[in-house]
Amino acid sequence: MTKILIVDDSKFSQKITSSLVGKNLDDVSFDYADDGEEGLEKFREIRPDYLLIDLLMPKLRGQDLIESVRQIDFDAKIIVVSADVQKRVRDVIEKMGVLSFINKPLNDEKAKTIADIIRKGAQ
Repeated sequence: MTKILIVDDSKFSQKITSSLVGKNLDDVSFDYADDGEEGLEKFREIRPDYLLIDLLMPKLRGQDLIESVRQIDFDAKIIVVSADVQKRVRDVIEKMGVLSFINKPLNDEKAKTIADIIRKGAQ
């Protein structure tokens, strides 16, 4: 079973992401966090196989969450799913070793890309 933690302050985005990605993967479970602080707590608690992280969140921004996760597990598998499409932000995030940066809104094609990344990592 592949465990995925979705960290996004929008419940709607959490549901859309899990629904679209889930229909492209077998044997997957989702956990959710509503902000970066909760995301860090849940990461420590459940040690998911993948994190899908939004960048624009209260309490702890996505970028800060990624930095904190890297201190715990440098090889954590992180995919950013965000509406923040500024080139300089994207450049900084990609240098942090994320697997991919997917722009919101999520659709079937983008969800298939995420599922493909996860399938390749599970081999």
